[in-house]
Amino acid sequence: MRRTTVVPQIAAALVVLLLVLVIVRLPWAGDLGMHAATVERLRHSLVDPGNPLVDADTPSPYYSPWMLVLGCVARVTGFSVFVVLRIGAVVGLGLLVSGVWRYVRTLSAHRAAPALAVLCLVFLWGTSLFAWSGFLGLNSLALTVSYPSVFALGLAFHFWAWLAGAVRGVAGWGVWVGLGALWAVILLCHQFSGVVATLGALATVVAARAGRGVWLRLAGGLLVGVGVLWGWPYYDFFALFGAGGELEAVHRGLYRGLVGRYWLVSVGVVALGVRWWRDRWDPLVLFFVLGVGVVGLGGVSGHYSWGRALPAVVIPAQVAAAVVVVEVRGWWRGVWVGVLGGALVLGAWAQVGTVGYVVPRGVLPGVVAGKYRAPWVGYHWVTPWVKYGDVVMARRGVARQIPAYGAYTVAPGYPDFFLPDEGRRVADVRRYFAVGTGEGVRRGIVRAYGVRWVVGRGVVGRGLRVVARGPGGEVLYEVVR
Repeated sequence: MRRTTVVPQIAAALVVLLLVLVIVRLPWAGDLGMHAATVERLRHSLVDPGNPLVDADTPSPYYSPWMLVLGCVARVTGFSVFVVLRIGAVVGLGLLVSGVWRYVRTLSAHRAAPALAVLCLVFLWGTSLFAWSGFLGLNSLALTVSYPSVFALGLAFHFWAWLAGAVRGVAGWGVWVGLGALWAVILLCHQFSGVVATLGALATVVAARAGRGVWLRLAGGLLVGVGVLWGWPYYDFFALFGAGGELEAVHRGLYRGLVGRYWLVSVGVVALGVRWWRDRWDPLVLFFVLGVGVVGLGGVSGHYSWGRALPAVVIPAQVAAAVVVVEVRGWWRGVWVGVLGGALVLGAWAQVGTVGYVVPRGVLPGVVAGKYRAPWVGYHWVTPWVKYGDVVMARRGVARQIPAYGAYTVAPGYPDFFLPDEGRRVADVRRYFAVGTGEGVRRGIVRAYGVRWVVGRGVVGRGLRVVARGPGGEVLYEVVR
């Protein structure tokens, strides 16, 4: 086997091994607590789990088909929620790697292309670190590998591969029904990744320039998918189109620092230009153009949540870089290998701190340890006192973690479109912790939400008793009634 094939395959295998070892550690950051809470609610009630974060009987988009499966696993096995999330992470990672392999094989027959695509997807970003669910940079993926977004993106790559075969061949109605159902499952599991999957699918169909028969079957598949979305019992998918407000504010940061986060992707943009020169209907080029259109409109219109479609810009460029480098001939191949190899090394070095999630920081070389970012500690230290179903008063950052252990918080740790009194809850939490708030007002807030515990730093109140002290000076208080 040629070295040009073996080297990227070994490198990709090492990346996958690193992520498997990360799953063993499962570093805590971002929304992990909210996904853990979702599994925990489903463990206790598959039919009527209620809001996963606050003590309210409302639907929630967190109750996706994948979370339902994990909830059943937790219920049947009795495993802790974090063990179940590790199982989910292994499945999601396996789907992602196998999906990339299948999809890239529809674009290139070269044996090195799938492995190169894996390397480009995790390293060909920029030199400014960031982490968002649905974004496949190594640092981001290490922190979100147990999230539904990874599972959904894995399904998306399989979806594109399956669809590419369907539009090229003579696929029967059964295939299109399956594709429609799979499209709906992706959207239900992670709505933002579902948008990316939809844009990639549209590019695949348009690029195929299929005949009337394919479009007819495609319409049938879409009807099936819409039916699945409409019939999902845990939340109204179509109601999400009305979400906005605070959700836009949360995602505004996606439009900042674009050069630092993505400048290495320019190698892939050049590769897209090469593919466009060869074929004006290239599926990766169309995918990229659609992604740029959605993200650009989001930035111009102030719909910053549309920035979650950025993977639809990045993924086709990264895959194009992997495919072009194995297909060019002559001296151009040496140029491409040098440029892409240098970009991958630079991208890998920018994210080398991810190794710290597997290797103790103390044994890392100083220059590598300097790039390591410690994950959250978590709130397991409150569990000897705080029990399942207890209500905890906590600020937003803490509220993203405590529900993982079975407790509720007064206000959700993330904007909740289906929670009608979210604004009042958020305001009451701010009022409770505000300096100068009267004891009578605090007691009224505590009674209104049935608060049993308060977590914070330096909280003052006559109705509180110190129970435990945790990392960073945080204190668990019991509400004395």
